[in-house]
Amino acid sequence: MKFGPVPIDAAAGGIIAHAVRRPGLTLKKGDIVGAAEIATLRAAGVDHVTVALLEAGDIGEDEAAQLLAAKLAGANLRVDPPFTGRSNMFATRAGVLTVDAAGIDAVNAIDEAITFATLPPLRAVVEGEMVATVKIIPFAVAREELDQAIAIADVARLSVAPFRPMKVAMISTLLPGLKPSTVDKTERVLAQRLAPAGARIVSHARVDHETKALAPAIERAAPDADLVIVFGASAITDRRDVIPASVEAAGGRIEHFGMPVDPGNLLLIGATAA
Repeated sequence: MKFGPVPIDAAAGGIIAHAVRRPGLTLKKGDIVGAAEIATLRAAGVDHVTVALLEAGDIGEDEAAQLLAAKLAGANLRVDPPFTGRSNMFATRAGVLTVDAAGIDAVNAIDEAITFATLPPLRAVVEGEMVATVKIIPFAVAREELDQAIAIADVARLSVAPFRPMKVAMISTLLPGLKPSTVDKTERVLAQRLAPAGARIVSHARVDHETKALAPAIERAAPDADLVIVFGASAITDRRDVIPASVEAAGGRIEHFGMPVDPGNLLLIGATAA
């Protein structure tokens, strides 16, 4: 691709690199120079204009962006029509974005003219959310470089793993002084957080914060739910505390206690015997 200022008579077929504004004349960046534009430029007293002139083997920015994006978009993604060398990808389902970071790095390493940006791996996304963009930096890219990117697109392909709708059983433990309104609010907030994943609360039991009450509640809830979430009236302080002890008393096991997140350090994950 040639780029730079040229006499207007040599600009035919070129792409305007910078907007040209004169009284009675406006040429925008990206406009194609034709005979009418040359005549208008001459009438406005413009004798040179900065353009990009594609050469044999060059692919225009929009076409290149669309070709590459189409190869990089996997399951549950759509590619919008390109504009200004950019082609955006959007999720068509709510789910988790699967990203091969090494593959994307390989695409971006081919040439500075080709860029591919995405949301982070394993990001939860909603339907209609933009998750990635292909941007061709100059007005055109060499066919050879584009072909290299397309050739490794299988490795770098994105997809959205859709959420599996789940039935959630909620159990709240109670202690003196805990307001019912606090438990009600917890249920509302949980429902709001579950909704984007297509999950819903199918039951909500309220029991005393003691193993003899919580363990049977877990046993009752588990058969009809994909997930049981227990909200304790008091935070877990040890694997032998009320909630983990109740999980084990109900025939389950403790998978992990304590998470490297804040808030959420005292989260506990357990599983049923199955």
